[in-house]
Amino acid sequence: MKPSVFLLLTAGCLAACADSGANYTPILDGPTAPAFQSDLAACQMLARDQRQFDQETAGATVLGAGAGALLGAADDGADAAGGAIAGALAGGIAGAVHASDRREAIVVECLRGRGHRIVG
Repeated sequence: MKPSVFLLLTAGCLAACADSGANYTPILDGPTAPAFQSDLAACQMLARDQRQFDQETAGATVLGAGAGALLGAADDGADAAGGAIAGALAGGIAGAVHASDRREAIVVECLRGRGHRIVG
């Protein structure tokens, strides 16, 4: 598979995972309040709208690609392109996981701010 095709597929997979934290539904302590569903939808939308996390993930992907290319080229006759692909994948996954965790935290804190008793 060509490196450019691999990177495009990786980018597509990361984009698909980008909103996973925003779709989080937390566990409540006690009964569900009447406004919970509308508050949950609003808090999930707030988390989903934080596009700076997508930019951070893209930055992590680029940094990973650069570091991987340097390490690949520094290895005895190794492939810089292969190192760049591996580094981009590692950086992109790490960035996507971090963004997902931050979006999930936004959902939890938003619901707590609206008076819901969230335990996890």
